[in-house]
Amino acid sequence: MGYFEFPEKNEPEKNEPEENGNGAENDGEFLAARFESHRPRLRAVAYRMLGSSAEADDAVQEAWFRLSRTDSGRVENLGGWLTTVVGRVCLDMLRSRRSRAEEPLEAATPAPAPGPDPEQDALLADSVGVALLVVLETLTPAERLAFVLHDLFAVPFGEIASIVGRTPTAARQLASRARRRVQGAPAPDTDLVRQRAVADAFLAAVRGGDFDALVKVLDPDVVARSEGAVTAGAAAVASGATSFAHFAAFARHALVNGATAIALIVDGRPERTLSFTFVRDRIAAIDIVTAPEKVALQDVVLVGD
Repeated sequence: MGYFEFPEKNEPEKNEPEENGNGAENDGEFLAARFESHRPRLRAVAYRMLGSSAEADDAVQEAWFRLSRTDSGRVENLGGWLTTVVGRVCLDMLRSRRSRAEEPLEAATPAPAPGPDPEQDALLADSVGVALLVVLETLTPAERLAFVLHDLFAVPFGEIASIVGRTPTAARQLASRARRRVQGAPAPDTDLVRQRAVADAFLAAVRGGDFDALVKVLDPDVVARSEGAVTAGAAAVASGATSFAHFAAFARHALVNGATAIALIVDGRPERTLSFTFVRDRIAAIDIVTAPEKVALQDVVLVGD
């Protein structure tokens, strides 16, 4: 059973009064059950929009709050209505993220809303692909929403237009521009020797607190993702990375799920990991995992220093 209690079988119809006076409670349970049936799709939409499991959960919970304050009897297509709401919430979050110059890497992790467990989070991330998320982070919020909703979830441009406040033609153009950027994005580097050299340079710069050296090894559009925040841009990521200098003594080169990474080893066990995606011999994405249950799910193999 999910977060919300499901209605019991053979309960009275919605329009039938109940002798014990709890009809409103049962109506709420029925609405919650309907919402739960849409949660997986809504979370998938939000994750592709935001690139963060924690933020995706927040967006989905906000959709529930809005639904619970709405006369759902007037909603003809609940799935479409909820997708539109989640799209608008995600668009606001993306715009806010850009306007505040991104979150620091060490931002506090919000309490996750009830939903998939860490193993399901990992499967969801794999299904999206790190390379696609890296490219999506370079799009404007409106472009990202148009591409994700139309190309990945087949939402009509008329509905997308109402979310972004544009005409259907303009929404189509947003998706087209985003599609060209996605298709033209360079493929991630796969040479482990070159990757290790870049990771060495990154770690040396972190240990020395060398901001300029960090910027040199980062792609201009680099994205750093943790459980509670997403940071974009070389300057912002470099600023956050220098704060990790005090962890340098625990840092070891590693392969995490086969990807070049750095693992922080405490008492012989990985405490957190930083996995890298490389493009043109620079770091294009850093995925930071700190939650113990998520670190435990990773395949961490230390490599010689």
